[in-house]
Formats: sequence, structure tokens, C-alpha cells
Amino acid sequence: MQRIIFLFVFQLSLSFLWGQAVVYPTHWWTGFSDQHLNLIIRGEDVGTFTSASIRQSGVKLERIRKASSKNYLFLDLLITAATQPGQFFIELKSPGKAMIRIPYELKPRSKQNGVTRVKGVNTSDFIYLIMPDRFSNGDLTNDIVKEYRDTFCNRNDKFSRHGGDLKGVGNQLSYLEKLGVTTLWLTPVNENDQPRLNEWGNKVAGYHGYWFTDHYQVDKRLGGNKAYQELCQLAHARGMKVIQDAIYNHIGNYHWIAQDPPTADWLNSSQGKNPPHHREEVFFDPYASTQDKRQMLDGWFVPHLPDLNQRNKDVARFLIQYSIWATEEYGLDGWRVDTYKYNEEDFVNDINTALTREFPTLTIFGESWVTSPLANAYFTRNNVKTPFSHNAEGMLDFQTCFAMINAAKEESGWSTGVIKLYNSLAQDVLYADPTKNCIFLDNHDMDRIYSVLGEDWSKLKMTLNWLFTLRGMPQLYYGTEVLMKNYKVNTDATVREDFPGGWPSDDVRSNRFIKEGRTISQDSTYNYISQLAGFRKSSSALITGRLMQFIPRDGLYLYFRYDSRQTVLVISHTGKEVVKPDWSVYRERVDGYSRVRNVVTGEVTRLIDFSIKPGESFVLELLP
Repeated sequence: MQRIIFLFVFQLSLSFLWGQAVVYPTHWWTGFSDQHLNLIIRGEDVGTFTSASIRQSGVKLERIRKASSKNYLFLDLLITAATQPGQFFIELKSPGKAMIRIPYELKPRSKQNGVTRVKGVNTSDFIYLIMPDRFSNGDLTNDIVKEYRDTFCNRNDKFSRHGGDLKGVGNQLSYLEKLGVTTLWLTPVNENDQPRLNEWGNKVAGYHGYWFTDHYQVDKRLGGNKAYQELCQLAHARGMKVIQDAIYNHIGNYHWIAQDPPTADWLNSSQGKNPPHHREEVFFDPYASTQDKRQMLDGWFVPHLPDLNQRNKDVARFLIQYSIWATEEYGLDGWRVDTYKYNEEDFVNDINTALTREFPTLTIFGESWVTSPLANAYFTRNNVKTPFSHNAEGMLDFQTCFAMINAAKEESGWSTGVIKLYNSLAQDVLYADPTKNCIFLDNHDMDRIYSVLGEDWSKLKMTLNWLFTLRGMPQLYYGTEVLMKNYKVNTDATVREDFPGGWPSDDVRSNRFIKEGRTISQDSTYNYISQLAGFRKSSSALITGRLMQFIPRDGLYLYFRYDSRQTVLVISHTGKEVVKPDWSVYRERVDGYSRVRNVVTGEVTRLIDFSIKPGESFVLELLP
């Protein structure tokens, strides 16, 4: 009965204080390794209260701190190992003022972490990148949220929101499972309560999710926190994993931090609102100037994306605690960190350490569009001797992406074509573990791969073969499997078009989620990827085996993935003549084998009879 009464009072207090005081993190858990919890209380004049108290066994209020803005109060708590989950009040007092009682809750941590959730992502996984607003609309009622600054939703306008949401993603999990997908990576789901803004001369909505305005709220147009919780649970129930997109570097200019910073130094100001120069070389260049480094770290991408000052300990702690909160709240299996190279180096190491300390099975990889394998390796664990050492497990591997594209497109020569892929992989010596990298052919910031390859199926097949058999974790951009195409034309929106069939009003005859709505070529591509992904899922050689490549000869490029149980040969021909490989050149790996099996078609061929035409590519399992 006492608990029932408390819960009633608790909810009543929450309702009464909503809009007057908000606490970050919104709730927390017992049982973390780090017993410190730093609360930010935000509300009108809340910083004018002079004292605070907490009456909860095991919770110690260590310090009360004020900010420059009178609308904030910082409470530093110690959550001891003996603290039990429960609900309590934070009481704020000041002479001559009525006491404020703010409800707060400590929850028990999930016992499924590392079992069915927070499992981490690895080389056995197939990652599928989704922009929810453009994928599938499962709930028409949240297309427009009147309380937000942007109340447009118009699919005829490529710069507007289109209404796709998290329920829509959940509705298509069976489709993704059949494709072979094991892991969902969604562009940011956090609230983006920004008006339409000017980008590249266009009036653009924040449909992509990269303009945060509240870390702890999932955008209501995507379905809100509950919908995200439900999607993560649905995915985990199927054995699928979820990667969340993190942005530590900046926020939207309508974020409460930007509108009313607790202190002026929550935002970077050394470069004004000028952009960074985007030259990552300044971090490992032994001759770099301090000014060039600061412009890279403190520059604002655009004036509407204020740059966060991660040297400020409260800013860093806010970002770290949110990442821990979201991982526990939703059971996230991994984080992809946007704009990694623009963050303070000590900070990204600290947040990676904090996350993996609490969640040892969690996977973290960064995103940096860099110009060399050395630059990519610098931002992860590597074998390079530099004054600063990064601890990220892996990175999005742009260099391998560009190398695969060039290998398929260009005529083979001494320094052109397939030799670029060979050379890129040869530089894996820079990485502590290149298998931790995420490899891909395109994403939401790039021209779509099918268009880049001239809508040539043989070239797409070749790059897909490499994508699913090289070292690392393969990622596919939504719609590639049904030949979605386009180039960026004065906007990114042209490569972020709606997935056909994802809206109730779409013509069923062009619904790419079902076989009947796909053309013969689209269905063939979908099935090819599904079969290739299915083989990969059970292939020990592709998941954990070693890689051996041979120097390309006249456009013929061979590499092997192998372990003690299996050997897989990937052979691609970008030359001009039909070739019967001289297997004596590859004796190291083919000795003891006499046949090959096409892993997609199942066709078995004798090695001595095998030949390959220009433009062909095959994934073959070697047989005795």
C-alpha cells in the first residue's frame, strides 16, 4: 500500500513539475562500475535555489554547483554499490521560496546485456543503413507534430520530411531478415526540433536526424522513445542488432544548450562560427600548427550547428552519460560515431573507455571521410607511432570503399583499376585489427553505387562480391538491393529518396518490399545479395579466416579467405581477354584442391576447366 501511495505522489509530482524542471539524465540505474552520477536540473530560475537534499539509502549528494545561467543547477551524486533500485525525490530549497520536489528513479540494469542485447557487432554481421524518414511509414498519425517548429510533411518535396518512422522500420524486419541483414544502423533518431534551414541554397528539413535538439528524446515524428524501445525489442527478439548514430561534435542551434548555455564555454568560440578546414592531417603531421588544429576542432560546420566544447568537463560528462543511458535504455549493440575526426581526441578516448567499461561487449566505430589509409588508421587502434593514440575499435573504411569503386570502374594499369584495391589492402599493416573496420560501397552522403558504376550489373556484382568477402563488417545502404540509384545534384536529398512501397499510398505494383513489385533485375539483385549474405553467415573463412591476396595480372585479381576448415576464393577479371588462370601461380592456396563451387549458384567446376571472361567476378569455395 505504501508503494502504491508513493507511486501516486510520484506521478502527481512529475505531472506538476513538468515544464518547470527537467533532469538529465532523465533516470539512471544501479550497478554501474562508475558510481558517480552528475545531474543537470534545468528550469526557470532553478539555479537560484540554495540547497538540495536527497533521501535515498545508498545515494550521497556530494556537491551542488551553479552555472552562469540561473536556469541550471548541477548535482554531483555518488550511487554506492549497496544502492537498491527505487524512486525518490530531489528536494530543492531556498529561503523565502516554496520547496520543489523533483521525482527521480534508479532502475535495475538489464540481465540480458551481452546475451540478447548489447551483444556487439562483428565480422559475422551484415549491417543495413536506413534513413527512417525515407524508408517506410508505419504510423500516419505522427507525420506532423504541431508542437514542433517544422510542421511540413510533403513527399513531393525532396527537401521536406516524408513521414517514414520507426514503426515502418519494424514492419519491414522480415524483408530485411530474408535479405540476410543481421544489424540495423539508423541515421540519428534523436529529436530534431529545428525549422527548415538553408543548405546548398535549398530550404531543407532536418529529416536526416543530424540536427539534435534534445538528446534524451527520440523525435516524435519517428514515434518517440516508446517506438524506438519497441523497435529495439523487436529486432533483438529476432536475434538482430541495433547500432545508434552518435553525434558528439555539434548540436542544432535550437537545442536547449545552444539557446541557453549553462556557461558560455559549453560552445566553442575560438574560430567564431567559421567552418573547420577538414584537413585531418593536422593531427598526425609533426609540423602542424596549433591554430590549424584548433580550427579543425572548434570550427562550426555551418552557423546552425554550434560546436560543442568537449574540453568543458560538464559537456563531456553530459555526452558520456547520455551514451551510457541510451545503451542501457534501448539495449544498443553498437555506436557509429559521426564526424569522428572533429572531436577532441582525449574526449573520444574517454567516452569509448566509459562505454566499454560498462558494456564490455559493445562495439564502437567512427566515421571520418579521410584522404588516405594512414589517416583512417590514425583514428583507431593502430601500429603508427604518433604522440597521441586513439582507442576506437575501428572506423568506416572510406579508403577501401573508394578502392573498390575504382577497381570496378577503371581500366587496369600500373596504378589504375584493380591495383588500387590491392594497394589499399596492402596498407592494412597500419591497423591493429583491420577486421574491426566497417566496409561499404556508398551511404547517405554519397552518390548511389549503382549510378556510380554506370548501372552496370556486372560491376555491381563485382563490388558486392568484394563487400561480402573482404575483411571487416559489410554495410549496405538501403535500396541498393533493389537497384535504387541517383547522384547528388545540389543536395543530398537525391540519394535519399523514399524506398518504393514503404507508404500505404504507394502502388503495390512497384512495392520493392515484395517480389511481385520488383523487376526481374531488381529481384535478381535482391536474391544475389541474400544468397551471398547467407553463405557468409555460415562461412568460418569469411567471418574469422585470414586474407591472402595476389598481385593483379592483366586485370585478373584473386584473393583467398581461409582457415583450417575452409578456403574461399574470390576472383575478378577487369582485363580484356578470356582467361584460364595459371593455378601454379596460386599454388600456396590451391594445392590439395581440384574443384571449385560457386557459392551463389552451387555449380561445381574442375579447377583445370575454370575460365573467366572480362567483367566477371565469382565467389568460389575450394573443394578436394
